[in-house]
Amino acid sequence: MLDRLPVEIVERIVAKIPDTDLIAASKVDSVWWQEVRQEAYKRWKNYATTIGHVQALGKPFEKGNIDWISFEDVNDFYKRWIDRLTEDQLYIMEKMLRNGMVVDPQERETIEHALSEQRWGGDPWRLDWKWNEWTQQE
Repeated sequence: MLDRLPVEIVERIVAKIPDTDLIAASKVDSVWWQEVRQEAYKRWKNYATTIGHVQALGKPFEKGNIDWISFEDVNDFYKRWIDRLTEDQLYIMEKMLRNGMVVDPQERETIEHALSEQRWGGDPWRLDWKWNEWTQQE
């Protein structure tokens, strides 16, 4: 029954599927596979954009015009937020790679490198959290 739905309906359904179930929906047929692939790329891009916006939110705190307690709270919050977004983005990227949805060799290499960095406890996007010189003093 799902393989007979109009493309417009498939698009709307796929947009509502959570990340954890998205790739499974690609198994219905080729129309669903294409729609899931497009949605996965869209989510990948959205995660990257959101991570950039979160980084930009931290820019005012680089000036050092805040007290230490505020910095600790803000730094911990942003770190957890970006870590979560990165995990979600890498989940989508890995599922796309494992299910043949990434055809560009450069994208494939980017994903493999990011996943390798994550597995070894690294920061795949090199988001260094050194806000300024004085915060690194012990």
